[in-house]
Amino acid sequence: MTEIKITKTKNSKISEVDFKNIEFGKHISDHMLVANCYHGVWHEPEIVPFGNLSLSPATLALHYGQTVFEGMKAFKMKDGRTNIFRLDKHFDRFNRSLHRMCMEEIPYEIFVEGMKQLIALDKNWVPEGEGTALYIRPFMFASEARFGVNPSNEYQFIIYTGPVGRLFSKPIKVKIELEYIRAAKGGTGSVKCGGNYGGSLYPTKLAKELGYDNVIWTDARDHKFIEESGVMNMMLVVDGVLLTPQTSNSILDGVTRDSLLTLARDMNINVEERPISVAEIKDAFNKNLITAAFGVGTAAVVSPIDTIGIDGANYTISGYTDNNIMYQIKNKLDAIRYGIEEDIYGWNFIVS
Repeated sequence: MTEIKITKTKNSKISEVDFKNIEFGKHISDHMLVANCYHGVWHEPEIVPFGNLSLSPATLALHYGQTVFEGMKAFKMKDGRTNIFRLDKHFDRFNRSLHRMCMEEIPYEIFVEGMKQLIALDKNWVPEGEGTALYIRPFMFASEARFGVNPSNEYQFIIYTGPVGRLFSKPIKVKIELEYIRAAKGGTGSVKCGGNYGGSLYPTKLAKELGYDNVIWTDARDHKFIEESGVMNMMLVVDGVLLTPQTSNSILDGVTRDSLLTLARDMNINVEERPISVAEIKDAFNKNLITAAFGVGTAAVVSPIDTIGIDGANYTISGYTDNNIMYQIKNKLDAIRYGIEEDIYGWNFIVS
């Protein structure tokens, strides 16, 4: 596959975007890539104007949850080129998610070449400036229309994009969730399937009613160990050590998480990936050892936490300074993604 059939929109909506004040998730770019798979055979993708889908009420994804997505970003670099960050790692994770959900895996050339040509077409939608990016949403769902709890024989793969700014403009307040769970061992917590997110909405809603912005999930068995924060991986700086739970089949292998840990180690920051108990966090707060707590993920990149609720008590972290470990590694990551520093890791995929 080289050139993809492209049908350009006749009514661009780019003039509706205030690129100096981009609201996260509000705007969607002009085009989308669509590819279909029937009985294990992928058909040629095409790029078309972004628009609605026509689905049968019997579409299997609507009933049995075979739907998987990725969250990625493209950045406008200082030399004007566009960089899709860690495209290969996102591709690998997408296919791992599809495999776990018993769905057809996407060929590399459709995922990569399709995304490359889509973003090249909508290059004017890539915003410039610190904290901005073009959010990329590849997703796939079971498109076959029939009854029965079985894997689908038909799938539709789509990529659409949209310009975004910062997700969280200030530090957030979270509570450690000790009743509801996000995922259990042996489940689908390590993949990006729709059900993981649908199941998180109710406990998050309850937390917001108590004045929190989100939750920190704990293990499904005993609620003794933290796992993720909302839809992000969780990190803490305790007594100068960067701590994060190790990945498992109940914790997502975050691309931002992996990138930040790689940078931290190369910056000679002490990193530990291990179980972190709720009791350990309370003890560290009581001893004033916690200097940072933050969620990390594609959407937010780094989301500082200034308050953690545990068993009805709130524990706070004093104001963050620029030399905090959290900001050191975030700024290093941003410098690579925006082309300010050399990409020695081969993470940047440049769209020509």
